[in-house]
Amino acid sequence: MTQKISFEASMLRLTEIISALEKNEIDLETSITLFEEGLHLVKACDGQLKNFEDKVQTLMTQYDNNNKAE
Repeated sequence: MTQKISFEASMLRLTEIISALEKNEIDLETSITLFEEGLHLVKACDGQLKNFEDKVQTLMTQYDNNNKAE
């Protein structure tokens, strides 16, 4: 079972991964594993951002419709 982590936690983990990869002090196999984890996190963050954007758009449309009705 995959746990969904928050956007903030994902970004924090991505920062940690980037830092570890930039230091270039880990072996190639670990680097590939971290890179793969990073790609999954980026995909998850992108999906979350799209969902947030959709929610904001829906709220703005509702707000506009409520103001037109008044």
